[in-house]
Amino acid sequence: MEFAMRFRRADSAAKVNDRFWHEVEGKPLDQVRKIQELRLIEQMAYLKANSPFYQGKFAEAGVDFDEIRTIDDLQKLPFTYKTEIRESLAAQPPFGRHRAAPMHDIIQMQASSGTTGSPSYVALTESDAEMWHEMTARCFFANGVRPGDMVLHAFSLAKGFVGGIPVMQGLQYMGAIDVPVGADGGADRLLRACADTRPRCIVGAPNFVVHLAERAEEILGIPANELGVERVIVGGEPGGGIPAIRAKIEKLWGAKCTEMLGGTDLGVTYWAECEEQTGMHMVNMDYIITELLDPDTGAIIPWKDGAKGEMIYTAIGRRASPLMRFRSGDFIEVLGTTCSCGRTGPKIRCTGRTDDMLIVRGANVFPSAINSIVNEMIPETNGVMRVVADFEGHTTQQALKIIIERGPGRNPDADAALKKKIEQRLRDALVFKADVRIVNPDTFEKPGAAKVAFTLRKYPDLP
Repeated sequence: MEFAMRFRRADSAAKVNDRFWHEVEGKPLDQVRKIQELRLIEQMAYLKANSPFYQGKFAEAGVDFDEIRTIDDLQKLPFTYKTEIRESLAAQPPFGRHRAAPMHDIIQMQASSGTTGSPSYVALTESDAEMWHEMTARCFFANGVRPGDMVLHAFSLAKGFVGGIPVMQGLQYMGAIDVPVGADGGADRLLRACADTRPRCIVGAPNFVVHLAERAEEILGIPANELGVERVIVGGEPGGGIPAIRAKIEKLWGAKCTEMLGGTDLGVTYWAECEEQTGMHMVNMDYIITELLDPDTGAIIPWKDGAKGEMIYTAIGRRASPLMRFRSGDFIEVLGTTCSCGRTGPKIRCTGRTDDMLIVRGANVFPSAINSIVNEMIPETNGVMRVVADFEGHTTQQALKIIIERGPGRNPDADAALKKKIEQRLRDALVFKADVRIVNPDTFEKPGAAKVAFTLRKYPDLP
């Protein structure tokens, strides 16, 4: 059944004149809203009949399912927090009290990477899995993947991570060919597979695809930009939207780099950057309603150029592990509301996660923003940094400790001047005081299958 569905999708009118994977991506927003609200009403009826978790949550808030008829009505509902999902999972493993489909209807499970705690286990019914494939296909199509492409799989294929098997399923669904080595196979196997199969595209985490390219000449005897790759698609961690890192990826591979964004709770990926490279579009508005929350005021704010806030997600059409008004923790900036590609979903850049944000003497600081500045200072640095948050919670009145690797071949005698220069750049750009320590290149382990963690909670033992 799945293969029949896959080829029907790849050859059907779902691709609109090769501009979009599905016509909804280019529909006027008033038409999209009507689709969303019809599906929202259906989702409410489903939860009313099948979700004890949301039945109790809404009753406690004094809201009836039948009251929720429009997107504006969502503001009557309480948020769903990650802590609630963790508590639900612990109370009724493996899928939690929020499971809203019978076990005999569940055909697949996935797990989060567990970077902010224990992994979250997510259940999928057959319709949920098809939805995930469709959402993934739309994103990869926007990113530049086409049916028939060979795609080197450089995300981890282990541990149930959505960058593993679900990415492979999404690529198969759209008629592309996954080269299933995975980051777990190591740089040697990945690069040799790249040389053997000459894929048009690579998908992986930004820091890891940089590492792969830097190893190419050592392992294969030729630079990465001679391997024929045309498109590098990155996600899973900050980096793809940072201009200096994007430029580095494109130079090393000789390919265009586009970014995507998703998460285990809602799907593999649901935001994707198009050919214009001016931000990631929401291409799955018929499956997910997204609100933008001002975390300072608690108000829902309009999607307009320059708006900043935390994304709140409501799944529509979801059965096994549904979420209503889920606080994602992803803090974004709206880069635009129109695009020459014709997609009508807003364009964003993810600047960091609210649970990663540090408050340094009252200033909000995202480690990914520090990483961006450090990468802008290549070749004085090599772009590798770690923030040391060796204090309780996320707030400090002291200067923030940052460890930065100097650039290869740079004279250690110049470290004092480089330290002063970086501290000034950080103060000017991000309005906080840093205490920078310069260390040798390759002090920190090279990227691998796991996400790169920019923040350390304990100062490391350094030579």
